[in-house]
Amino acid sequence: MAATARRIPMRFIGKRLLHAVVTIFGIAIINFFLLQLAPGDAADALAGESGTADPEYLANLRREFGLDRPLLEQLASFLMRIARLDLGYSFRYNEDIAHLIFHRLPATLLLMVTSVVLALGIGILFGVTAARYFNRLPDRLISLVALLLYATPPFWIGLMMILVFSVQLGWTPTGGMRDIAASSKGFAGVLDVARHLALPALTQAFFYLAIYTRLLRAGMLEVLNLEYIRVARAKGISERRISYVHALRNAVLPLVTVVGTNVGGFLGGAVLTETVFSWPGIGRLMFDAMFQRDLNLLLSILVLSSIFVVLANLVVDLLYAVINPTVELR
Repeated sequence: MAATARRIPMRFIGKRLLHAVVTIFGIAIINFFLLQLAPGDAADALAGESGTADPEYLANLRREFGLDRPLLEQLASFLMRIARLDLGYSFRYNEDIAHLIFHRLPATLLLMVTSVVLALGIGILFGVTAARYFNRLPDRLISLVALLLYATPPFWIGLMMILVFSVQLGWTPTGGMRDIAASSKGFAGVLDVARHLALPALTQAFFYLAIYTRLLRAGMLEVLNLEYIRVARAKGISERRISYVHALRNAVLPLVTVVGTNVGGFLGGAVLTETVFSWPGIGRLMFDAMFQRDLNLLLSILVLSSIFVVLANLVVDLLYAVINPTVELR
C-alpha cells in the first residue's frame, strides 16, 4: 500500500505544472500594472542622481530604456522575455539581471534555509512539549513566548539583537555576511559566515517559530485524544514515543502545508531582515531596486519569487504522500 501511495502520478505533476505557468504569468501581469501606479521611473532616479533633470535628458533616457513605449507594448515585451527565460537588463546597475540575482541568491537561500530549519526544529519541540504538558507550567510558558514572538515586529527584534549581542556584548558582527579581514576559505571562512548569519537567521525564524509552535500544539492536542493513541498507551508505550513517533506523524501534516505557503513570506520578510543586517541577498537587492525605480529588476525578482513559491507548494503536496501514505495525489 505504501509503495502504491508513494508512486507520483505524472498526470498530477503535469496538471500542477500547467497551473503553475498560468499562475506565474498572472502574477507577472498584476505586478507589472501595480508597479506602474507608483510615481517616477528609472529615468527620474538616474536624472536625480546626476543632477540633470531637463526634459530633453529625461526623454533620451526613457527612449534608451524603452519607457516611452505604450504600456501594453512594454507588458508584451516583458512577458515575452519571461517566456524565453530572459530576465533582461538592469539600467541602474548596468548589468544583466540574471547575473545580479544569481550572484545574490546563495546568500538569501542560506538565510532562508537556516531560518526554516530553526523555526521548524524549535517549533516542533515547543509544540510537542506544550501538548504533552497541556495546561501545566511548560505549556503556559511556551504559549506566552509564542504569543510575544508573534506580536513583536521582526525588524524590532533584529534591532534589539544588534544592540544587545553586537553592540553591548560584542559576540556577533552588526551586519554583512563576511568580515573583509577574515579568511574566506576553509573552516575559518565557514565560522565567519556563521557568526554573521546567527542574528539575521534567528530574527527571520522567530515570527514563524511562534506560528509553528501554536499550530503544532493544536494539532497534537487533537491527535493525542484519538483512539489509536489510547490503544498505544494501553500497550505500555512511553509517552515520549507516542508523542514523537505516533502522534507527530499525523499532527505535522497541517504544519507542512503552512511551511509551503510561508516560503513567499520568508522571502518577503528577508527584505526587512537583510536591510537591517546589511545581508547581501535578494531581499536587499529588491529593496534597493524599489527605491531606485529599477522596474525591470524588481519585476524579475517578483516573478522568480512566485516561481519559488509555486514550486515549494508542489513539493509540499508530494511530501504529503511520503509523510502519510494514505494521502492520494490527484
